[in-house]
Amino acid sequence: MTGFWKRLWRRTSTESSDENATTCFGPGVEIEGKINVSAGTIRVNTRVKGEISSNGSIEVGPRGELEATVRAKAVIVAGKVNGDIQVSDCLEIKQHGIVLGDVDARVLIVEPGGYFDGQCKMPVAEVESQPRMEL
Repeated sequence: MTGFWKRLWRRTSTESSDENATTCFGPGVEIEGKINVSAGTIRVNTRVKGEISSNGSIEVGPRGELEATVRAKAVIVAGKVNGDIQVSDCLEIKQHGIVLGDVDARVLIVEPGGYFDGQCKMPVAEVESQPRMEL
């Protein structure tokens, strides 16, 4: 292999295994059990029953139906999730998205037409100790 091809192969092989990787589950597939992806995005547009987690993000498509506990850095719901969701960053419920369960998220966004039924815990950012200004 010449130097050019070696560099191209090295670049594409590392890019495919990094945080930009996407795992897709489309219509016609039914999953029951645990799904754990260490990095990247999980796109679900089918039925999942059990647990699903990622150090990256999870996107539930319009045809996605999860009866599952969900843990990720960020979650976007355009379909339906029946179960608890825990995100370290942001949960976004799209226009026709449905979430039935408790949520633990720093940021919760519900678009008009989106539906959320459950309790939400949002951690409070710790206040940095700063000296008080005296007047």
